[in-house]
Amino acid sequence: QLQASGGGLVQAGGSLRLSCAASGRTFSTIHMGWFRQAPGKEREIVARISAGGGIIYYADSVKGRFTITRDNAKNTVYLQMNSLEPEDTAVYYCAARTTMRGDYNYWGQGTLVTVSS
Repeated sequence: QLQASGGGLVQAGGSLRLSCAASGRTFSTIHMGWFRQAPGKEREIVARISAGGGIIYYADSVKGRFTITRDNAKNTVYLQMNSLEPEDTAVYYCAARTTMRGDYNYWGQGTLVTVSS
């Protein structure tokens, strides 16, 4: 089970940190990702991090602004979002998968991020 939190309303240029708390499995063996879905658009990958934290990917649109990290002792993955833009407005979802290249098997409920101009 995944529980995302940390969304909210922020002005352009501001920052937010999203958190996703996991339960039910050995978190340190699970690969995690953050996705987002803006109104009228398809869901897209934002960032992902391997189980051990050594392999990280960012979408081009967020490179240099967003940072994904994880704390396996706290069963939590984070998404630090800086220099937010109105185009970042979306519902953000955390997701988990048990293999590096498989489908994401588990999804959180989503947290809304709204960036005002």
